[in-house]
Amino acid sequence: MDKAASGAVYTCPMHPEVESPSPGACPKCGMTLELKTPVTTRTEWTCPMHPEIVRSAPGACPKCGMALEPREVGGGGDEENAELRDMTRRWWWSAGLGVPVAALGMTTYVPQLISDWAQLVLSTPIVIWFGWPILVRFWNSLRNLSPNMFTLTGLGIGIAYAYSVVAVIVPGVFPEVFRTEEGLPPVYFEVAAIIMALVILGQVLELRARSSTNAAIRTLLGLAPKTARRVRADGVEEDVSLADVKIGDHLRIRPGEKVPVDGTVIEGNSSVDESMITGEPIPVEKMAGERVIGATVNGTGSLIMEAQRIGSDTLLAQIVHMVSEASRSRAPIQRLADAVSGYFVPAVVIAAVVTFGVWYVFGPAPALAYAILNAIGVLIIACPCALGLATPMSIMVASGKGATFGVLFKNAEAIETLRKVDTLVTDKTGTLTEGRPRLQDAVAFGSNSEMTVLGLAASLERGSEHPLAAAIVKGAQERGAQLAQVTDFAAIPGKGVQGRIADQTVALGNEALMDALGVDFSSSASQAERLRAEGKTAMFVAIDGALAGLVAVADPIKETTPAAITALHEAGVRIVMLTGDNQTTAQAVAGRLGIDEVVAGVLPEQKAQIVKRLQSEGRFVAMAGDGINDAPALAQAQVGIAMGTGTDVAMESAGITLVKGDLRGIVRARHLSEATMRNMYENLVWAFAYNVLGIPIAAGVLFVPFGILLSPMIAVAAMTLSSLSVIGNALRLRSARV
Repeated sequence: MDKAASGAVYTCPMHPEVESPSPGACPKCGMTLELKTPVTTRTEWTCPMHPEIVRSAPGACPKCGMALEPREVGGGGDEENAELRDMTRRWWWSAGLGVPVAALGMTTYVPQLISDWAQLVLSTPIVIWFGWPILVRFWNSLRNLSPNMFTLTGLGIGIAYAYSVVAVIVPGVFPEVFRTEEGLPPVYFEVAAIIMALVILGQVLELRARSSTNAAIRTLLGLAPKTARRVRADGVEEDVSLADVKIGDHLRIRPGEKVPVDGTVIEGNSSVDESMITGEPIPVEKMAGERVIGATVNGTGSLIMEAQRIGSDTLLAQIVHMVSEASRSRAPIQRLADAVSGYFVPAVVIAAVVTFGVWYVFGPAPALAYAILNAIGVLIIACPCALGLATPMSIMVASGKGATFGVLFKNAEAIETLRKVDTLVTDKTGTLTEGRPRLQDAVAFGSNSEMTVLGLAASLERGSEHPLAAAIVKGAQERGAQLAQVTDFAAIPGKGVQGRIADQTVALGNEALMDALGVDFSSSASQAERLRAEGKTAMFVAIDGALAGLVAVADPIKETTPAAITALHEAGVRIVMLTGDNQTTAQAVAGRLGIDEVVAGVLPEQKAQIVKRLQSEGRFVAMAGDGINDAPALAQAQVGIAMGTGTDVAMESAGITLVKGDLRGIVRARHLSEATMRNMYENLVWAFAYNVLGIPIAAGVLFVPFGILLSPMIAVAAMTLSSLSVIGNALRLRSARV
């Protein structure tokens, strides 16, 4: 496929205003143009029960026969509706033709020869034409050696229809004992036609119910505005399609409008309702420099923002993607259902054969009729569709439910395992605290002035990516300190930074860095300890190997953290805090929050080792963090929990993302995990019990003591009801209180 014809845009990394529909070189600097707009890919379709099955077009799963669904909810949704419309049309036609077939099959007023031929003419379109998708799935189950619900329904319908066709066209092949008083063998067109119509109806109801499980995702998709108001460089404002918004565009958000994309406010003040993304009802004040999220609703003020994340990179798009992927993933408990289903279908076929034989040999006259009907009843009522739907439906609903209050599950395993967590390991900065530290103190020693110490510290930190660096730089600038150029800059992970400013070697960091540089800081150790006891992070400043001063930074604890810690303790979860801070600072924070265990002075590479240690002690560990250095620990833990306010790397490594970065989300997610597993077990118990009880009844065990036989048409109705019961029970999760 020609990329130029696909809507791709190529741009220069040095001059982003240069754009071209085809690759080439920048006319300004000669650099090779890079692809800016990814080539649009086709919608992929997958099976909710077997997510490893991926197709480029809608159809049926070759393993279970279920209708494939679009991998990304929203794109391809029209095709899903088209399938529902098609199945609905097939149902109405099959029902319309099925009524006279049933009437002819039950009446004795019409001569059998006329009745049989009329039933053949009316039932053939139902079975062959309107039921074609069911027959295709039946054939695929045989061809792929993947027995499933369509194997059993196909066999039941096929046996009844094929036998009846032979009985009408060549009745002479049947012995005299098989014939009625009119000299013709009995036919079962009404059984084949009505069962096919009911199976089609079951597919219609199932498609509708499954569609409703994605209601939360579709609601999220509907939140995004369709247009944005772009402010051009000359000040002229124009309404453009959201697809035309580019990174760096300035966009105006008028009162009451939705924020078009993710970005940063550059002008104006207002309050923004972010409840649809975070689940928090209180509007958030926004001013210049504040981050805004696409699809949230502006209040009464006017804002101008700079677009920073567009298209699939926006938070809303990532939420939709994560929820969609989680709903398609398989929980470990699904393996039980898969293992049972693998043996179940062959066992049912054997049971149907045995039922046929027993009724044919020992049944009352007409023995053949009883044998056929009861064998078909066993095949139909034993369809394992309810068993197959038991866990995927719960996962789909739970994923959407979590998204409504700002908790994103990456996969089904995270939903299943979160309830087992007994230990939460959490980073401090950005997880327990706001992640926006502020400069608190600057202390000078010797002949150095406070401004000198502050200016040198800020000059060094300007080249650092550490969370505390920005606080020192901002605080120094606000106090009027002068920043200088730094050369030979070096960052020492877990210790600090150093470099040359003018003709001086300057270092900023903790005791470990001072020891490594041979700096004597003993005279100020007590002062640093006092600052740490107040919950501040104290750092030493050294000039040419001599101690010059101290700077102290504090990161306020999030308002929601104490309540979250209390709720987790009530749930029996032990809290372990990891931090690179000094032990005194860490203990000060832990004491205020009631943290159970503190590990201070932790280097980035040590976090995963601590998680391993806790796991070796038999603990089921969840790790909560927000930074790149947390990623290994997030991956090591049984459940990784990333803050949505943190880095993309952390979110990729975690199984759960808290959109707002609020630890109370863990409590709600844990309750949802418990409710989901409870729901799954209810579904599985119902599915197993239904089949265990249904097969003997369909086989006729109640005939001898009570004279009761189960009609195949009642069996197919019961099978459909079983599936709908499982789906309905899963849908109850949408209203679960978590």
